[in-house]
Amino acid sequence: MNYLKLAVLGLALGSAGAFANDCEAPQVPALPDGASSSMDDMLTGQKAVKTFQAANLEYMSCVDEQIKAAEQAAGEEPSAEATEAVGALQEQYNAAVSQEEELAGQFNTEIREYKAANPQ
Repeated sequence: MNYLKLAVLGLALGSAGAFANDCEAPQVPALPDGASSSMDDMLTGQKAVKTFQAANLEYMSCVDEQIKAAEQAAGEEPSAEATEAVGALQEQYNAAVSQEEELAGQFNTEIREYKAANPQ
């Protein structure tokens, strides 16, 4: 029975990276240049950002499921490898959050530049 647990743990840890690869991170969209773009360009950019955010949410949910599975495996058979696998998945999740925040900040900058270039 103990060998079965070790085999399952080894499979889970060995494929933690593979599981994360099953979670496909979305491509970050190119943003319009607010200083020289039209309203249509800005609206297209806004749609691209919203599409990215939705896809990124799905990606983060996928990675979160992998984190839970890796934590469960690590809890059953604690080891440095298990802790490392969980940490690597958490880094991927955190990177996705940071990427989304950065994109939102950049788009907000482009909106301010658009408004400055197109006063009403």
